[in-house]
Amino acid sequence: MAAGKGTGRARQVTRPRKLQWAGGLCLLTALVTLIAFWMHPLRFYQAAAELQLRFAGARGSYTSVAGIRVHYYVLGPSAGPAVVLVHGLGGRSEDWRHLAPYLAKAGYHVYLPDLPGYGQSDRPADFSYSVPAEAEIVAGFIDALSLNQVDLGGWSMGGWIAQRVAHAHPERVRRLLLFDSAGIKEIPVWDTRLFTPTAAAEVDQLEFLLMPHPPPIPGFVAKDMLRSSRRNGWIIHRAVASMLQGNDTTDDLLPQLKMPVLIVWGSEDRITPLNQGEMMHRLVPQSQLELIQGCGHLAPLQCATEIGPKVVDFLKK
Repeated sequence: MAAGKGTGRARQVTRPRKLQWAGGLCLLTALVTLIAFWMHPLRFYQAAAELQLRFAGARGSYTSVAGIRVHYYVLGPSAGPAVVLVHGLGGRSEDWRHLAPYLAKAGYHVYLPDLPGYGQSDRPADFSYSVPAEAEIVAGFIDALSLNQVDLGGWSMGGWIAQRVAHAHPERVRRLLLFDSAGIKEIPVWDTRLFTPTAAAEVDQLEFLLMPHPPPIPGFVAKDMLRSSRRNGWIIHRAVASMLQGNDTTDDLLPQLKMPVLIVWGSEDRITPLNQGEMMHRLVPQSQLELIQGCGHLAPLQCATEIGPKVVDFLKK
């Protein structure tokens, strides 16, 4: 009986120790995660954006275009009409995480490529990163996936790229979707160097350009954004330098488009102001202009619930 009581007491002592070890391990894991988040918050934000897409049914994959490994997501019913959405300068495919699931639920098979230099695609040192070069990659992406005809959309620089693809390959593009698009020959009134900020104050200035009422950016997040800018800024420098030459603008190309065109614009856009969207609307007689009140340049991300129904209605016409 005494031995049995001793064994019972040992078990009672062991259980609290196990609980203490488990609690300590959980605390250590939380501490390590917190430190990792503090050091590299952008990785956590990007992982959260990817998870959001995957929870919506997106599947990630790769294809090769002109020898460049291009990452993309695809979501929505495989039998649905194909929609290809192209992100903007400094962006990535996850930027469509709010709008793309809306289209997928409406029955569209949505493709979200990462342009070369961005997201999870290759960053070749010998690539120009110009709008025409990226347009060739998008056209090659459509070919690589054997998509005979697509509804093609682009946001900001991605809209500029989409315009050039639609002009060069009109038989491949059923409808064109332009979201706060660049492409018109107009010199920016803001400092384009802000796309590669070198100080926390410049990060704040960039956020002010991107959205009407930007939230304050914590110092550790701004520091990580600056690290990212130093690491990949050469790609954006190369792209912006090419764009500012003005040789690839679409003023002369837009009137030649024959497919239906939807132009969606945030009323508070400071990067590509509304007058540029209105100019595109005038240059494309068969276009439809939709103004999203209170939204800025990030309208497809921040105002997707307003934009989604307009896009679906347009695509179903």
